[in-house]
Amino acid sequence: MVSKKTLTAVLAAAAMFVGLAPGEAHAAETVKIGTLAPKQSVWGQVFQVWEAAVKKKSDGKLELQFFYNGQQGDEGAMVGKMKAGQLDGAAITAVGLSKIYKPILALQLPGALTTWDKLEKAQGALKGDFEKGVKDAGFELLGWGHVGRAHLFLKGDGKVRNPEDLKGRKPYIRRDDVIAPVFYQVIGATPVPLNVPEVLPQLKTGGVDTLNAPALAVEQLQWAPQLSSASEQVTGCAVGALVVSGSRMKSLPGDLRTIMTDTGAIAG
Repeated sequence: MVSKKTLTAVLAAAAMFVGLAPGEAHAAETVKIGTLAPKQSVWGQVFQVWEAAVKKKSDGKLELQFFYNGQQGDEGAMVGKMKAGQLDGAAITAVGLSKIYKPILALQLPGALTTWDKLEKAQGALKGDFEKGVKDAGFELLGWGHVGRAHLFLKGDGKVRNPEDLKGRKPYIRRDDVIAPVFYQVIGATPVPLNVPEVLPQLKTGGVDTLNAPALAVEQLQWAPQLSSASEQVTGCAVGALVVSGSRMKSLPGDLRTIMTDTGAIAG
């Protein structure tokens, strides 16, 4: 169930969108954006507000077309499609951002940045370098976003009190993640690489029984009913961003580009 706080945030974002001055558009344009988020999730709600705002501010001359629930593949695939010109933008986590500029993964080192205060200080100090790296790679970062503080979730009986306890479990890792495989290799556990849409079926069948993720993602992706316990310890803070192909942004008329930049920052 979506919380009152979340709905308030979505409505506040809508109010800010409405306050943006409409521009004079020159030609009809469609910007195609991929996301792993389900359309009915809290993230999907924000994206729909963004979509409506862009259409309104451009007088219908600029439209966002979202592909929800991993329709364009996992984040690595989406980044590849943006590079190939098959997709214009994407809402991605640090895993996807690492396919554009790998140093961003410093924000996701296990156990390093476990509070928002620590994360925001590190992100603030490195933001310029990160955004320049993304730009030099041919992309434009419209806005940063926080996904949530991650915890270890388990299915079935058993507890994880120390790294040894993970050796007999089936931990899920994302196929595009470069940190998790090394983490489990050091522990001596054998992880199960999956794309995000594959996780729920594997949880139901017992193909995976352990995952490290923010509680919001666990709830919104419908993984929660398959899980029995969660750790109190925070393993890290998950971050993400809205990115668009630099060449696609340059192809837009100046007024439409401004609308994308201004509303994208709010959506992020």
